[in-house]
Amino acid sequence: MKILSKFLNTHVFFGAVALLMLQNVSLANPVVTRLTPPSELFSSARSAPVIARFLPDQRFDLQATVQPDEEGKTIQSARFLIDEMALKQDVSLKSCAQGCLPNVSKSASIATVRAVSLLKPGIHKFTVQVTQNDGLTASATGNFEIIPLVPGGQKVKNIIILLGDGMGAAQRTAARIVAQGYAQGKSITPLAMDTFPVTGMVKTSSLNSLVTDSAPGMASYVTGNKSNNNEEGVFPDDTLDYFDNPRVEYLSEYLKRTQGKSLGLVTTSDVFDATPAANAVHTSNRGAGTGIVDQYLDDRNLTGLTVLMGGGRKWFLPAQTPGSARGDKTDYEFSASDLHTGAIVKNWGASAGQIDKDRNLIADFQKAGFKYTADKTALDAIDVSKTDRLLGLFALSNMNVALDKIDGRRSTSKGIKARVVDDFGFPDQPMLDEMTKTALGVLAKNKKGFFLMVEGASIDKQAHNMDTERWILDTIEFDKTVELVQQFAKLDKNTLVIVTADHECSGVALIGGSMVSDAKLQELVREGGPSNLRDKVVGIYEKAGFPKYTLDSDGYPKTTDIDFRLLVGYGANSDRNEDWRTNSLPLQDSQQPFNKIQPLSSHPADPLARDTEGKLTITGQVPGSSAVHTATDIPLSAMGPGAGSFTGVIDNTDVFFLLTQAATRGVTRPKVF
Repeated sequence: MKILSKFLNTHVFFGAVALLMLQNVSLANPVVTRLTPPSELFSSARSAPVIARFLPDQRFDLQATVQPDEEGKTIQSARFLIDEMALKQDVSLKSCAQGCLPNVSKSASIATVRAVSLLKPGIHKFTVQVTQNDGLTASATGNFEIIPLVPGGQKVKNIIILLGDGMGAAQRTAARIVAQGYAQGKSITPLAMDTFPVTGMVKTSSLNSLVTDSAPGMASYVTGNKSNNNEEGVFPDDTLDYFDNPRVEYLSEYLKRTQGKSLGLVTTSDVFDATPAANAVHTSNRGAGTGIVDQYLDDRNLTGLTVLMGGGRKWFLPAQTPGSARGDKTDYEFSASDLHTGAIVKNWGASAGQIDKDRNLIADFQKAGFKYTADKTALDAIDVSKTDRLLGLFALSNMNVALDKIDGRRSTSKGIKARVVDDFGFPDQPMLDEMTKTALGVLAKNKKGFFLMVEGASIDKQAHNMDTERWILDTIEFDKTVELVQQFAKLDKNTLVIVTADHECSGVALIGGSMVSDAKLQELVREGGPSNLRDKVVGIYEKAGFPKYTLDSDGYPKTTDIDFRLLVGYGANSDRNEDWRTNSLPLQDSQQPFNKIQPLSSHPADPLARDTEGKLTITGQVPGSSAVHTATDIPLSAMGPGAGSFTGVIDNTDVFFLLTQAATRGVTRPKVF
């Protein structure tokens, strides 16, 4: 009887399954395909390592992408729980029928809760529970950690991050060799950054790659969380909208909201670029320039933005103005009727934005009380005692590099034109330290303190181009800024300063020194080929000697084409020609509006279009026409109250918690580290 019963029950079961299949009724449940914040508990069922970490009261978004069990079904409702307690905030449901990434079904929905925060330290579990329109349910669980802030000593008033973009240990060493020199194996004078009392090493990987780009590289320092490459102040999602991703509160926003501090951003790049933007702008597309610069102004109430200086005027000019890059496709607008984006305005207090390519953003900054300056002469004339907010835009896109700006100044003093800065049409650009000096004067007026980020941007950009002398001089320019900030901090005694990078660029290797004079090198270039330009020139080990550069009164080398010069190679390079001499012209910069028009179009297009006379082509390890970032750890040096915390080998996200500990609870090293 038992055998017969089992036989009948089995047939009844399979018969029921067949009937359901005939009726096209699914036995599956909806599936959560993405859960945010990112979590190993969700993605691999491991509880460690904990990926997402936040400060007590730091705000962040929760989000889940849910796929119905079959086409035609919809997700009817969703709720989020933290530690099994349901959140009271409204949950938005965005249908992917309105547009999602290509690999996401149009029947999927995205559930979001905006601006969540917790006070209780420790590891927390969060869960999304969803219900399909036929009553089927699904859930998924992840985890995150609230890092405790502990009682400490002196609270720091000001935080300054000096970021040499792409600046690894080799870039720092090269600048020391060229700017300070060596005598019998010892550095004659250290760089300013060498004199910081504490140095550690930083791991730089992004959320989705061993090799970060600048957006998550910077954002990790100022959110405490990993981001995908190209993304700033957000976690990845499945929507197409560049500005609706789940947000993470920035250091600037946290310090403005909790302490009333000001924000300053100073860079030699276009101000829309990844590093400055990854301190104040929330977007999944670092290239969405119109919306990025608009968000600078429109969300200044959240970030405390008080000083913004660099290049990038093209994003501030109305669309019909020659040189403007403003466009509707890179802008944003949040609708109050759309709970998904409307909650960014309601819960975060962010601006709704507007699609407005014809906006005169310079005029709008001025209406908001910002003093505007367009060149060094105007910058020098600013009375900081009468200036509460400052906008400086010194080029249409990226500013010219130190080598070319210095050449421009020296040419002007001799009454002649300088080829490069005149080609770009901006001969009167300030140096990075000159911008920073004025920025400090404006920011220091806030008695509650400030956070300032200063970027030497073209250390990276010229390392991409494998333009050795240009990135070396930009590193020297950066170190002069370090010295300026160091003096400010020594006098202030209440400022924490760190000098670091977001990543290393191009795998720079200081391979030795030239064995010949510059005159002989030029002769060998004319003769050409590896037997001349490699075998007769490249001195390794004891043949490298100690290159002796001579500085001019402005603190930069009189010439970089010296006898027995420093020779640099690259380990992450594309194909290039090399003759070891200084390139008279930089490579074309694709971000410049008039790049394809004379005189800029006469600049070499790529590394194979220069140094052709020497007939020494070096085959690269990577495709394309640019050197690339590497995953190498980078140095971080610190001074001021709390500097002692920045030791050992740390993750880039650790820096955020060390900075905020010093600023909010006082100097100590949190036990979690």
